[in-house]
Amino acid sequence: MLLEQCNEAARVELEKVLRPCLDIQRWIDGIIDDRPYSSREALLDSARIAADPFTIPEIESALAHHPRIGQKAAGTSTEAKLSAAEQARVSGEDPAILAAIAEGNAAYESKFGRVFLIRAAGRSATDILGSLNKRLENPPEVELAVVAQQLREIAVLRLEGAVAA
Repeated sequence: MLLEQCNEAARVELEKVLRPCLDIQRWIDGIIDDRPYSSREALLDSARIAADPFTIPEIESALAHHPRIGQKAAGTSTEAKLSAAEQARVSGEDPAILAAIAEGNAAYESKFGRVFLIRAAGRSATDILGSLNKRLENPPEVELAVVAQQLREIAVLRLEGAVAA
């Protein structure tokens, strides 16, 4: 979608573009309500601060759409396709590293009660495993802030791909 189309789109049409980026209604509403945008960067700046801070229920709801790192997203939705592309570097990695990530995912879920989320685009499995192990050391309140930031980074990255200048 071109920036001009974004500025002029009906609310329901723009929601269809934004929801796969991040399924938090307050975030979507904030971006739509801030229109028109003078530039693509202004749109991305809005996405970086919309609905800040996310509530715990918003974070938990948004995480329901994210597969575990190293696992394929279910279905053929736009979100599933985006997730598969973002994790492309992870899927072909050494089976031992993937097994360690799977173990780390289980430990993370046991400790924090939610799926481990990281902006995987452009990262190797080794890098992700290091981040996962480090984040397992975080106290819950620190980790919640990290997860919110990761959600926002993923959303902005996806929005960058969805909206052309």
